[in-house]
This record gives sequence, structure tokens and C-alpha cells, in this order.
Amino acid sequence: MSNVGTFSLTLLCAWAPLQAQNAKPFDAASAFGARPSVTNLTLSPDGLSVAYLVPAGGQGSVAYTVGLAKGSAPKRALSVDGKSYRLDGCRWVANDRLICGLYALVRDPTFGLMPVSRTLAVNSDGSNMRELSTRSNPHSRGYNLYGGDVIDWLPGEDGAVLMTRNYLPDDRLGTRLASDSEGLGVDWIDTRTLAVKRVEPPRREAVEYFTDGRGAVRIMAVQTTRAGGQDTGLITNLYRSPGSREWRTLGTYNVSDDSGLNLYAVDGDLNVAYGFKKKDGRKALYSIALNESRQEQLIYARPDVDVDDLIRIGRRRRVVGTSFALESRKAEYFAPDVAGLMTSLSKALPQPSSLQVTDASMDESKMLIFAGSDKDPGVYYIFDRQTHHLDTFLVVRAQLEGVALAAVKPIAYPASDGTSIPGYLTLPPGRENAKGLPAIVMPHGGPSARDEWGFSWLSQYYASRGFAVLQPNFRGSSGYGEGWFEKNGFRSWPVAIGDVLDAGRWLVDEGIADPTKLAIVGWSYGGYAALQSAVVDSTVFKAVVAIAPVTDLRALKEEHRRWSDFDLVSEFVGDGPHTHDGSPLEHADRIKVPVVLFHGGFDRNVSIEQSRRMAARLTAAGAKCDLITWDNLDHQLDDSNARAQMLRKSDEFLRQSLGL
Repeated sequence: MSNVGTFSLTLLCAWAPLQAQNAKPFDAASAFGARPSVTNLTLSPDGLSVAYLVPAGGQGSVAYTVGLAKGSAPKRALSVDGKSYRLDGCRWVANDRLICGLYALVRDPTFGLMPVSRTLAVNSDGSNMRELSTRSNPHSRGYNLYGGDVIDWLPGEDGAVLMTRNYLPDDRLGTRLASDSEGLGVDWIDTRTLAVKRVEPPRREAVEYFTDGRGAVRIMAVQTTRAGGQDTGLITNLYRSPGSREWRTLGTYNVSDDSGLNLYAVDGDLNVAYGFKKKDGRKALYSIALNESRQEQLIYARPDVDVDDLIRIGRRRRVVGTSFALESRKAEYFAPDVAGLMTSLSKALPQPSSLQVTDASMDESKMLIFAGSDKDPGVYYIFDRQTHHLDTFLVVRAQLEGVALAAVKPIAYPASDGTSIPGYLTLPPGRENAKGLPAIVMPHGGPSARDEWGFSWLSQYYASRGFAVLQPNFRGSSGYGEGWFEKNGFRSWPVAIGDVLDAGRWLVDEGIADPTKLAIVGWSYGGYAALQSAVVDSTVFKAVVAIAPVTDLRALKEEHRRWSDFDLVSEFVGDGPHTHDGSPLEHADRIKVPVVLFHGGFDRNVSIEQSRRMAARLTAAGAKCDLITWDNLDHQLDDSNARAQMLRKSDEFLRQSLGL
């Protein structure tokens, strides 16, 4: 045992590096492409056990529980093969029982790919499995795709929760079995016996409920729809005063333009709700009183970036702070006990950059702590607040233990109009002032997203293969306010793509990149940006790797035609000449460099047809193009073997195309 700062730090459980376990040569594609060794860690209410997921074959997962006492062996609680359902995560509902979420994609001849979720409960040893979702029957009108969500873990009750559940009416009219209940309601459920009490009746217009963490539903969000059931994007939030059952209007939020207060949580002690709202063009954290005054109070704002996340801990999901991303993500704690704890932990741990409390026991005396950095995929620790004892528990990516990883450096480069564009530069491990390297520009997905400083398996893989990697937060990215976001990366594609091209030009101008060995790699919107960059200027990048890319903006809208979000997606993408001018599919003849496309057949975010049609157009135009697909994978390609294949094939393609 060694003393670190004011804490004693020991090794409780960890995996040895894979290279130390066998004599095989290091396979970078397999190591970086592997799914994380552990995910979704959660601490039991008494703080004596942990549950976590480990990957199985394909997209399968296994949920394990393990006691923290010395000599405890992991127990298998639940496993799924990933072919029918996939495991989304588990959380303790009692010291011996878990609630787990499952999801799947089902192909329907009329509606195409449909997302389906289900919720079940199971004992930590795998016994007494119960489905908590409402069930449809042959008489139900419609599909029940939504399996429900726990909105209150009822810490004072053993094994019971409050859940939102979706109800469908059925056609057994005139019988005592008929039900006209329809919409989203809230039920109290005993997860051991499936005894149910209705807390809020199902309502067709309801889309979300918030509780105070003590069993009282305090806010109901309802949506306005157009004729035919299309979402308008307008949400009206209703609230209840303490002890009252009467709903009163609290305010509205518009999804389309992100205006109004977007609610996230309720604090019953303070009788307020927390949410995010624009201030001077950037998101800020506000509270609003749940009484007749409905008084709003600014909690925290930044003049430079959006404040965009709540920090919550414990069984009651206590709000303790907020966070935002500068060059790296930062936190502002307004709970003094947590602020002091995180300050002390940051000094004790070996250079953590991403430090967070991921879970806590009911009394918050035991905590699960995560720490990671750009060169560290992350480690989970068990912390005892009473003894100040900190135990190393599990590493996130055992395959990369002992592997030298690359440093990620925040940078800024000038766009052609003089605007300074932020981004992150990753050089090969051990290289600090590299010159004339093969290089990759890697625009992020979204486009309503941004890259942040930290570990990225994708950029780290290419860095390990000798590439410099630049990840630009081009205009059209989120996180920097509405001025930076512009109209989003589709409607304002010329600005976004211009910034991406300027990222490549900057690498060359700085001497970092060899201009003959510069490529672009992107996933989702990043794949779109990669292809569209080659349309706009085929001289900058000498090869294009596009993973699950959008290639046709009008087709992207049509993919949502039969769904209630069609109007919202249509508004986001927009109408007009830009849907033609900004679609790589319409200009495949302008792409003069080799292209490789990767896509999963179960991709609901972006249909695989977008890549198939793009490959056909490129081939017809005489361009060199390969298309690699997986029939059973979705947008994330969440399969270790598939990701390893994608990395290996893309690396081979880049080396051949760039003459490496």
C-alpha cells in the first residue's frame, strides 16, 4: 500500500496487459478496434458490490456482479447474444437486484428499421428475471417500440421503482379485457413480483416526466403535434407544487431552434427544476421555481462556450454541478462537499484529466470514480469517503494496457476568411515536432456535435500507424454557441466544408503534413464532410475514407418519411438548392481521388443505400471506389471484429493510395 496525497491507493482488481499474456505480435487494429473491456459500471446501494458489462462475441454482452470483499468472484447476472437484443446497461435497484435495458433493431416491410427497447429486472445471480415493459397483444393497435425508463429509483423502497411506460389501446371492445389506455404514463412497480400501481395515467401528448427523487412526479412535458401526428418540436412543461395534484404551465421549449428552457432535473429540497437556456447566444444553466412565481435564476454561464451538462450523483440523482468543454472538459461544482472531494482526488491520482463520480452508494460514503486522459482510456476506482481509501478497480481497455499512446494537443488554425478554428492534433506516439508526415483530417459526426480532448480509439489507431491526425471543430459544430453553429453543418455546408479543407491546407502550410500524403477520414456527418470536401476541391486530400456517410441530403429526409420526426428532420436539413449542391452523390464525377466506404446494413441513422448509391455513382464516373459492408451491424459498427477489419482495411487503403 502506498500513500498518495491524503489517500491510500491500492490495487483491488485489474487485468494484465494482453501483450504480457501471450507472445503474439501486437495487432493494432484488433487492440484499438476492440470494444471496451468494461462499460456501464454501477455501485450497489450499500456500496458493497459492483455491476458491469463486458463484451461477448459480435455485439453480445454479459452483465456481471462482483462483491468488493476480498476473494469475491464475479457472477453472471445476464447475457445477450447481440443478434436479437443488445444489452444497453444495468443499474442496481436493490443490493441483490438489477434493472437492465435492452434494445434491438427490427426490419419491418412498411416502416423499415424500427428501434425496439425493453426493460427487465434480474437478481444479481441471474435468478427471478422479470420483464418490466408493458406488453402488446394481437389486439393492440400499433407497435409498442418503447420499453420504458426508470425515472425514480425510490431509495427508501427495496426493489421498487417509478417507470414511464407506454400504453397501446386494443380492439377487444365490449369486453372486460379491452383497454383504451394510450400514451405515456408513470407506474410504481415492484420489480420482484411485478405488482403495479398507476401513478400517472397514460396521456397521448406526454413525452417525459420528472420526479423529485423521492417518489413525487413534479413535471410533465407534453408535445404539440400537427395533423397526422407529426412533431412540431414545441414542448410545454407542466409542474405541480409540493403536495398538489394540479398541473400548471411552467414554460415552453422549442426543439427546432433550441429556444426556451430545456429541463433536465428537479431538486425537491430547493423546489426548483434545472435546465439549459441560451444566454447571449450560448447555453447556460438556469433554475426555475416550481411555484406560482416561476422565477428563473441563472446558475452558471460562460462567455466563450456552451454550458451543456448536469453533474448528478447518488441514488437520488443529486445535482452537484455542471460542466462545459473548453480545450478540455471542465466542471463547476456547487455542492461544497463534492467540490472539495474532486479537488483532492485530482491531486492524488496520476495526472487525471477526465475525473468524474460515475455512481455512489445510497449514503454516498462509497463512490465509483473514473479517471482518464488523452493517453489513458481510463481506470475505475472505488473510493471510501470515510477512510479516504482509494482502490484501483478495473481498466476500461485492457487490450491497450502497456501500449504507448499519443498525446492530443489543442490547436487553432486560420480559415480562409481569417476565422480561428479550434481543433485537436494527435501526432504519432513520441513525436512532438514532426515534419512531413502522412496525415489525416478527421471531421466529427453530428453535425450537432464537437470533438473534445481525451482518448479516441479511432484517432489513436491512425496515430499508432504513423499518421498525424487533426480533428477540427469546424463552424457548424455545437458547443461554441449559436453564432458558431450557424444553420448547422448541412444547411451551412459551404462554411463547414471550407473549414475542413482549410484544416488540411494548414497541416501542409505548417510543414506537419506531406501534401502528397494527406487524407481525410470521417464517420457519419464526418463521412459526408470527407466526400463533400473532395467534391469542392479534389486537390487537397489524396484519399477519402467515409464510414456510414450521408451522401444525399434529400434522401436523408425521406428516410424519416413514415416517422413522427419527419418534419423536424426536414427542417434541420432544409429545402432549396443546397440539398442538391451539398450532396456528394450528385457530384460524384468531381471526386478524382480513391474512396473507400464502410457501412452497416442495420444502420437506421443513415441508410446503407446512401453508400451503395454513392459507390455506384463513383464507379460509373470512373473513380476508384471500394464498398465494405456488414449485413447485421448498425451505425456504430459495435463489433470488435468488424471494427478491427475496418481499421485494417482503411489503413491498407491509405497506405496504397498515398504511396506509403
